Amino acid sequence: MAVKKAHTAVITDPQRIQEVLLRGVVEIISADNLKKKLESGKRLRIKLGIDPTGSNLHIGHANNLLKLRDFQQLGHIPVLIIGDATGVIGDTSDKESERPMLSQKEVKANEKTYLKQIGKIIDLSRAEVHHNSKWLNTLSFAEIGEQADQFSISDFIARDIIKRRLVAGRRVSLRETLYPLMQGYDSVAIKADVELGGTDQRFNMLSGRVLQQHYKQEPQDIMIMELLPGTDGRKMSKSLGNTINIFDTPNTMYANTMRVHDDLMMKYFEICTRVPGEDVACLQKEFVSRPRELKMRLAREIVTMYHSPDAAQKAEEEFVKVFSNRELPTTIPEASVGDSTSLEDVLVQEGVVPSKSEIRRLVEGGGLRDAETGEKIQEVKMPIAKSVILRIGKKKFLKITVKRVLKKKE
Repeated sequence: MAVKKAHTAVITDPQRIQEVLLRGVVEIISADNLKKKLESGKRLRIKLGIDPTGSNLHIGHANNLLKLRDFQQLGHIPVLIIGDATGVIGDTSDKESERPMLSQKEVKANEKTYLKQIGKIIDLSRAEVHHNSKWLNTLSFAEIGEQADQFSISDFIARDIIKRRLVAGRRVSLRETLYPLMQGYDSVAIKADVELGGTDQRFNMLSGRVLQQHYKQEPQDIMIMELLPGTDGRKMSKSLGNTINIFDTPNTMYANTMRVHDDLMMKYFEICTRVPGEDVACLQKEFVSRPRELKMRLAREIVTMYHSPDAAQKAEEEFVKVFSNRELPTTIPEASVGDSTSLEDVLVQEGVVPSKSEIRRLVEGGGLRDAETGEKIQEVKMPIAKSVILRIGKKKFLKITVKRVLKKKE
């Protein structure tokens, strides 16, 4: 996709460059070279690749996207690569086991709303968007062999995550060795000046430098970004329920942000918002005396970024109403069921709880209650006796209306 609008002039303000080089950044290869380029006024091509391995992007992905926007605001060209070819092969850089191959159909389904989600952060009218199947799917075995010749197997297995799997006796497929070549060749195809990626992408991004040199291009600089932990401190993952998704509603986004562990708040301010760095330093000093107020500010900042100030204000009011004042939400999802349906079946069928085993954990932990009386619900396998509004965990509600089913006379 070609750039639709003309780029603004390249900005070389030292303070803004310094902010881009430091905020949320773990390492730059090479920092001195990149700083000189930014100060020179040269318009750089900033690469970020995203594989459609799932349908929702979360604010962990947004760390790289916000950095891409920072470069865009300095007048540089964001080059976004949708990995419809790499997504099929699968990157195991952050996996303790082999990632299964996806079908082209699955990848296409996953990426359906990617640009709409990314467009909440990046001005896509001033960006390039490419699918890497355009060049990767046309390579011959001879060309792949030429690229593979630039690396040794020992380079690949020296990576910590691969080494751990081999020591543990877990399978490492030959397919996995192809992924760094593919990501590296993306940099050749789009002539990247800079590539952005998390700490788990270091080897893959260095592969881009090697292949660019092989193809007589100037090797890209690499900006390695800090990985954002989930709201509970573990790795951010949908399966763990600790994400804040870009497509979340304002109320859900606000409530999920309020679940961020206190010791992660400053990291979230730095990585997930663009509150000025000096203000973040001041907030850290205030954290001990008013942590809840600062967490509410964090939630407002994040909702405002993806929705609007008005949406953030309304989400805060709803949060205070439901979670502080223990009132019922303004809107509650509803399910209408027959009188022979068990509560367990309703919760799974409506997608409120992912599995029956999770329902058991909820019940054992007292997390399933009548929202109006506060009474704990213990029995979930019997047919539902009456209509009820449920509180599921801390943030989910469901109104169940029971319709009596008349039995036919024999």
